[in-house]
Amino acid sequence: MRVTDSDNRPTVDEALARKLVATQFPHWADLPLTPVVPGGSDHAIYRLGTELTVRIPRHAGAMRQARKEAKWLPRLAPSLPLAVPVPEAVGEPGFGYPWPWAVHRWTPGETATVEALGESVDCAETLAGFLAALQGCAIDDAADDPDCRYDDDGLADRDAGTRERIADVAGTFDAPAMIELWDAALAAPAWHRPPIWFHGDFHTGNLLTSHGRLSAVLDFGSVGVGDPARDMMIAYTLLGPKTRDVFRTELGVDDATWTRGRGWALATGLSAYTAYAATQPWVKAGTTRQINEALAG
Repeated sequence: MRVTDSDNRPTVDEALARKLVATQFPHWADLPLTPVVPGGSDHAIYRLGTELTVRIPRHAGAMRQARKEAKWLPRLAPSLPLAVPVPEAVGEPGFGYPWPWAVHRWTPGETATVEALGESVDCAETLAGFLAALQGCAIDDAADDPDCRYDDDGLADRDAGTRERIADVAGTFDAPAMIELWDAALAAPAWHRPPIWFHGDFHTGNLLTSHGRLSAVLDFGSVGVGDPARDMMIAYTLLGPKTRDVFRTELGVDDATWTRGRGWALATGLSAYTAYAATQPWVKAGTTRQINEALAG
């Protein structure tokens, strides 16, 4: 068994990635392998040659994502107006590493930024169009797939943790305003319509651009069916007040879903801030904006 860190996470490094690829996919063994920096919080990511990427889960919460994306992305992709990852292979545990991992086609583009797209009406309309297309995809057997998180308790499951984090950052953010927003999100009417698809991790870092326009959406490891409110977080990670209104109007979001969406933005922002702000300045900056924008409405 490989040595693990203090959180009992497997040690994932370039040497492990090379051995996994070489033994399980020898036809790719001679391709150069380079780390993608900073990578992701859920996966260590490596560029494999010029056309492929290797994604190795860092923790148990991501261990089912490789098979999940391999199953669902090919079904969803034909209906979506932006590029999405193309799975090429799913690797098996090996060399003491305990979970499945993935090889995808490399998706070209630049990471979206608030500075470039936050005030773009075209961007807001494109985001709404993408989510509308995703929400319109056929459910098929997704409701029977436990990995699609069908009909979970959503915000209520995050209540205790979110309140703890609010207390932890009370000296940095407006704690009374956070409590007021969180209470309102929990009190908002639940999603009682039929379940629809959601991306589940729809934030700025999972969007790519090409020639100044949105071109791709990444990381479908949290994709599922149920309440679409969690995808409203993009309104607070990327958009400004005016483009936020355009996005909401184009997508036709009702008041209750919008309020729950603000709650999702607050909860996920707090979770990432408390976990990574001390060590990752870009996460601190992004989540600070996300929290403050959610509070502003």
